[in-house]
Amino acid sequence: MFKKIVLFLFFIAANIVAQNNTSYWQQHVDYSMNVDMNVENYQYKGTQELIYSNNSPDTLVQVFYHLYFNAFQPGSEMDIRSQNLPDPDPRVLDKISKLTPEEIGYLNVSSLTQNGKPVTYQVEGTVLEVLLDKPIAPGEKVNFSMKFDGQVPVQIRRSGRNSKEGVALSMTQWYPKIAEYDFEGWHAHPYIAREFHAVWGNFDVTINIDKDYVLGGTGYLQNPNEIGHGYEEEGTKIKRKGKKLAWHFKAPNVHDFAWTADPEYLHDTVSIPNGPTLHFLYKDNKEFIDSWKDLQPKAVELMNYFSEKIGKYPYDQYSILQGGDGGMEYAMCTLITGERNFGSLVGVTAHEMAHMWFQHILATNESKHEWMDEGFTSYISTLAMNEVMKQNNPNSLKKVYEGYFQLALSGVEQPQTTQADRYSHNAAYGSSAYSKGAVFLSQLGYIIGEDNLAKTIKKYFNDWKFKHPTPNDFKRVAEKVSGLQLDWYLTDWTQTTNTVDYGIKQVAGNKTTTRITLERIGLIPMPIDLYVEYEDGTIESFYMPIRMMRGVKENPIPSINRTILSDWAWTHPTYSFDIAKPKSEIKTINIDITNTMADINPGNNRYTN
Repeated sequence: MFKKIVLFLFFIAANIVAQNNTSYWQQHVDYSMNVDMNVENYQYKGTQELIYSNNSPDTLVQVFYHLYFNAFQPGSEMDIRSQNLPDPDPRVLDKISKLTPEEIGYLNVSSLTQNGKPVTYQVEGTVLEVLLDKPIAPGEKVNFSMKFDGQVPVQIRRSGRNSKEGVALSMTQWYPKIAEYDFEGWHAHPYIAREFHAVWGNFDVTINIDKDYVLGGTGYLQNPNEIGHGYEEEGTKIKRKGKKLAWHFKAPNVHDFAWTADPEYLHDTVSIPNGPTLHFLYKDNKEFIDSWKDLQPKAVELMNYFSEKIGKYPYDQYSILQGGDGGMEYAMCTLITGERNFGSLVGVTAHEMAHMWFQHILATNESKHEWMDEGFTSYISTLAMNEVMKQNNPNSLKKVYEGYFQLALSGVEQPQTTQADRYSHNAAYGSSAYSKGAVFLSQLGYIIGEDNLAKTIKKYFNDWKFKHPTPNDFKRVAEKVSGLQLDWYLTDWTQTTNTVDYGIKQVAGNKTTTRITLERIGLIPMPIDLYVEYEDGTIESFYMPIRMMRGVKENPIPSINRTILSDWAWTHPTYSFDIAKPKSEIKTINIDITNTMADINPGNNRYTN
């Protein structure tokens, strides 16, 4: 009956105020939370005051909260999904099913009011369904007051206690978190170990915990001189009273709040001129301390690289925290496993730090467009590693392309529009999000030119920071920068499993001219850069735009003379043209010598006379 009432009221509201898609808007939240943590039994109690601003044109009759920790219970959706995948995440497997009551995670809501009046709510797995006392009108602000308690699960996936490396608390997705409502409606998806989507806002969080524990995470510590542990001003004498300390953090303009805690953390800081202060919190493990010390100047280089290539990091701090089960990004911080060799430690830091831009400043809906954050992050962090680690690799993205080719030929690829939880194979999800997502950007550079790609990334950041961009928003930025039409590319690459495959079909000549015939074998059309090398060592290129682009890119290699040929319409499987050279003078012919077009069969891209 509860759900029927909700659906009926929502139907009425939907008919009163229609969704307005003509202008951008986003919801806003202000969290104030006070939490008391028991480090003996890993349970905690909290209060939450939430001011919710309805900036939408819709009247809301219900809201939803995420209760992520409920995923770590036998029989949960995450548990059952993991047990029914052909290639489950090795970190999860059937581990959730074996948790005892003392080991599970949970979030319980004991009371919830709207502007002081009780509301009706019920828990459905990892989602709290709330029927409002009074609908929230467009432009209205309401206060939700909540009491809740939780238990930190044994470390399995992202969140948890007592990780394999001995970190006591990795507190991510740990609080009742209101779901996002946008132009598509509510995004109250269950937690099944994948990605996230959340509301922009401000956080004021106080964490009461045993005084021996050192904390790090999202936001700015408001009382460093009371806390100590390396946060206090130089020369301050810390006098701790009682058994607990109250760590008070504020985090402006973020869409998440995460923290870690451990009594054995070492805490180092590095201040970047005209940039943030970097915090490093890691276990006192002699085997890996040197790597963590050496990481610090590299982290500075990475921060400067991303700020230069994407846009300036907008916050005053960033924390690199040992914790979790691999590497995962959160607002102003990342959790990474720390028992790694130096190269691996820098690599995971590069990837997770890049996520500060591609997810925590440019906040895409990861559950629907996971390739936008994971792929864009993989692209830029790979380039950053090549520079910061002085790898000097002229084709640093080669492995990314290889990952995509393996996916495209696997037989299990699904379109990138697949909801993150709905992939039939974990491996297919990973390759689609990371590798194919990175190739989307790299190949875009082939289509519109590398300079235009660099300008697109910067304009995308400036236009969409602190918002929720969609794939179409990014495409429109690229179109405005390049002057080219790109709807065909976004559609074919992300909404289908079609592939790029071009070949040199025939080379025929006489004493004065040579006719070259190319063929399109794959279904995805592409502009073609063809390079002809002659016996005398000279090279010239021939450029065939596809008609749907409605324009041409700049010459990617200005030192090579280029001839722009007529458009190649995608419906035509072959394209022929003549060059004023006899076949005997041609040494080689190559399609795309830069290897940035993701042709799944490069074997037919080269002709040798």
